[in-house]
Amino acid sequence: MTKTSLPIEVRGSARQPLGMSPAQFLRDYWQKHPLLIRNAFPDFTPPLEPDDLAGLACEEEALSRLIIHDERRDRWTVKTGPLSEEDFAKTPSENWTLLVQDVDKWDADVAALLESFRFLPSWRVDDIMISYAEPGGGVGAHVDQYDVFLLQGLGQRHWAISDDPEAPTDFRDDVELKQLKHFEPTHEWLLEPGDMLYLPPGVPHDGVAFGGPCMTISVGMRAPSRAELTGDLADYLAERLADEDRYRDPDLKPVRAAGEIDRAALARVRDALPFAALDDATLADWFGRFITRYRVARAPAAPDKPIAEAAFAKLLGEGAPLLRHPWSRMAWARGKDGATLFANGQAYPAPAELAERLCAERTLDAGRKPSAAERALLLALVNDGHLVIQKGRRR
Repeated sequence: MTKTSLPIEVRGSARQPLGMSPAQFLRDYWQKHPLLIRNAFPDFTPPLEPDDLAGLACEEEALSRLIIHDERRDRWTVKTGPLSEEDFAKTPSENWTLLVQDVDKWDADVAALLESFRFLPSWRVDDIMISYAEPGGGVGAHVDQYDVFLLQGLGQRHWAISDDPEAPTDFRDDVELKQLKHFEPTHEWLLEPGDMLYLPPGVPHDGVAFGGPCMTISVGMRAPSRAELTGDLADYLAERLADEDRYRDPDLKPVRAAGEIDRAALARVRDALPFAALDDATLADWFGRFITRYRVARAPAAPDKPIAEAAFAKLLGEGAPLLRHPWSRMAWARGKDGATLFANGQAYPAPAELAERLCAERTLDAGRKPSAAERALLLALVNDGHLVIQKGRRR
């Protein structure tokens, strides 16, 4: 990340939460430079109360952490959920924070915040994490390897960042959290409700609750490492390669030096590796499966009893809406013959128009009578748990 003459602070509005058009933001700031957007969400009211967040942290399947900082001894303790009322009763009056991930999967009002980020590919969005903190609470100076939007929901938080490209990023070895050993901020702000800080990957930052109770809403992106991509692609291809498809050398010449791996041998190895000649269809099929299951904490479960085609057609005819399961992650890709819809690692042949609607809308009203191909796709998604029939509603 290099220094820039672009402003690091702008003012947003209801019409432009980013303080500029999405195209300008993506061109000038996305994955390039941090940006503070004052008043990104005017008159913002958090969609969740602190008590509700604490209650969610007590759920068996929720991902939560309670982090307490003993400031005098600079000791940090981390307790992972599920938490209990006793855990909260033991917290001090300051210097602690609660983090709960995937809150958008549990609360529809929180999930609605993602509408403001529809300029990004939906498969790029990971989750909404919400943190609650008492004064002084935070997780220490650290670096994230993914883009994040930090929306202030309640109270005030002091943010400090460093946009110095030479800033050291080595970690402390005496703390369970990945905290930086050294942190020298270049910019500091106090965020009010509705203010939002965007940070690209690799920007050292530290956020601390200031003055009173504080709640911050973090919209994080999915950013698989090259190692993860390579490993998963290798596994995907290995499962699909025939055992008789082997290294071959019909053009072999007498060796010049015993034991040498010459250029011709390396060329044959390269030809034998499927990575070298991966076609677009295979690449799209693998990546669609991979990215829709990457960092998935939970997956929707299939219904106990599959619904029959006739019964499903009757429900559609009656106008029963279909709700996308909150844990279902979808993406789609065009192909030579229509499109493919991906959901939590599964692939479904799909009409392109319907695939796009399924990814864009959380509630799907059948509207016109679906074609046979559309009805087959919807039924498969219902019986695999990705769509839920809202039987209590009719148009």
